[in-house]
Amino acid sequence: MGLRYDTISFLSDYGLGDEFVGVAKSVIRSVAPEVAVVDITHDIAPHDVRAGGLALARSAQYLVPGVVLGVVDPGVGGSRRAVAVEVGDGASVLVGPDNGLLAPAVAMVGGASRAVELTAEQYHLVSLGPTFAGRDVFAPVAAHLCMGAGLDDVGTPIPVHSLTPGVVPVSRVEGERVHAEVLWIDRFGNLQLNLDPADIDRLGDELRITSGGVGRNVRRVVSYSDLASGELGVLVDSYGLVAVAVNRGSAALELSCVEGDSITVEPGGSGSPTPATPVQLQPKRSEEPA
Repeated sequence: MGLRYDTISFLSDYGLGDEFVGVAKSVIRSVAPEVAVVDITHDIAPHDVRAGGLALARSAQYLVPGVVLGVVDPGVGGSRRAVAVEVGDGASVLVGPDNGLLAPAVAMVGGASRAVELTAEQYHLVSLGPTFAGRDVFAPVAAHLCMGAGLDDVGTPIPVHSLTPGVVPVSRVEGERVHAEVLWIDRFGNLQLNLDPADIDRLGDELRITSGGVGRNVRRVVSYSDLASGELGVLVDSYGLVAVAVNRGSAALELSCVEGDSITVEPGGSGSPTPATPVQLQPKRSEEPA
């Protein structure tokens, strides 16, 4: 028998429009009725393993010790492994597909101490098809781990170095220009970049950012309120990374950026910081049937 856990933290790309999340949570409850399930998010874009991995990494140090259930699984039913990864010598176990989804969070909390491939089918649900591993494999295994099943009970040991690594972009420096990438856009339109504050400290407080070939002069500030309403600026976000923001507006809309876009940061040119242009949001048109 292994340790018992009282919390499962659950992330997926299932959304809430279908029954997938509710069914997976009901499977958990049928095995471990006293376990609390914390929904990290279910709004990861479909099949976006990188976005799911980054969300887990941002969340990892704040999650209650226990089981982390991550399901963003475009390879479901294929050759990718289903795994459980122990971290902190048993403080927590991450359960999900071995496709890079779990790797950033594992790295964030100090690396894996053990890992198994989920081969013990007595801990799975009997399924009519292989396309809903979140319901049939990952959710029941997560629940059984909470109830005291050990890692060796639910699977076959595998080397931790064989786990699929996550794909996290690295910034690049060319002289006084830093090439970054948009890691994440939150619901307010703030752009989180793959930059530590130290990466741009040498560039000063008056900066120039370029996205899509268009450059903007911006200020480096401490908080949103240090910017005038509608002004574009650069600050350190709550996760300790460099972010581009607009006070009471959306930097993503202002710069026409999506996650994965490139942004360069360099010392500012002449002239004042560039105010953002107000963007009028239009109601979304209903899609016509095909």
